[in-house]
Amino acid sequence: MEFPGIILDLSSTIPFSKPDHNTTYDMLILGGGPAAMSAAVYAARKMVNLAIVTFDLGGQIRETSEVENYLGFQSINAGDLVVKFEEHVKSFDIPISIGVSITEVKKKEDIFSVLMEDGTTFSGRTVIFATGTRHRPLNVPGEKELVGKGVAYCATCDAPLFRGKKVIVVGGGNSAFTTSLDLLKADAESILINFISGWQADETLQRRVKQFEKVHFLDYHEVLRIEGRDGVEAVVIRSRKNGEEKRMNVNGIFIEIGLLPNSDPVKNLVELNKQGEVIVDCFCRTNVPGFFSAGDVSTVPYKQIIISAGEGAKAALSAYDYLVRNSQI
Repeated sequence: MEFPGIILDLSSTIPFSKPDHNTTYDMLILGGGPAAMSAAVYAARKMVNLAIVTFDLGGQIRETSEVENYLGFQSINAGDLVVKFEEHVKSFDIPISIGVSITEVKKKEDIFSVLMEDGTTFSGRTVIFATGTRHRPLNVPGEKELVGKGVAYCATCDAPLFRGKKVIVVGGGNSAFTTSLDLLKADAESILINFISGWQADETLQRRVKQFEKVHFLDYHEVLRIEGRDGVEAVVIRSRKNGEEKRMNVNGIFIEIGLLPNSDPVKNLVELNKQGEVIVDCFCRTNVPGFFSAGDVSTVPYKQIIISAGEGAKAALSAYDYLVRNSQI
């Protein structure tokens, strides 16, 4: 799923084949992040006839600068990690559909149909749904109108555009603090605004950010509106303690308040929780036989790269067992 204001690089230096719309695959893996790519590797090693269907490869990792908690790498550039994942997947010559969004997944008898935005369809006996998440919007006046004009959701993509500027970062978790670090690299001044009291980022990350004079902190505040004509000119905030409103003249605002699961294509097929996540058991099974889900789009807690990769592997093995038990391979 594409998010407005974010430019996704769909190019690849590694060649790959395209799936056949007339083939019913043993397994369709929907998504291109760590869960999907890990599932693809495990399924390929089982000699399953599979295909990957995704809008892009890499997922949310592409919006991160450095990864410091993936086993085997004390620190690695996020783009380099995606390339390593991609190289591993493409070493199996798995057909990949890329660049077209999934609109809906249906099931008729024992076959799943994946409907695409361009009107085409892919078919499979099992599905691993690993479409990840997208950024949660603030839903305040001025946000939609100024997306790409000072309203941003991806520091890796847009921080360099704010060199020497003054920027608000909304959020109190790891993403917000990492965004401030990215803005510091661009010599930008940032003000972190958190809706609740205190800060939720890891202590080590907080210590790194709080040592810089160019980063300021306002917790227990909310954003009321974003102002500007051709670009962001000011952000109006309100104290949740005393109700005092303040208009802050800034050049931009980064919104880092969490993520929403990309589960719309299956909302009429499988059971979702109140947050829109696909409900799975410990085998990555959903309430629909043959349909599995893994990674951030599912109910598995702690949205981390290494957890998504592990869940993707588990989903592939579960789907393979399903195919064997049902004598489909």
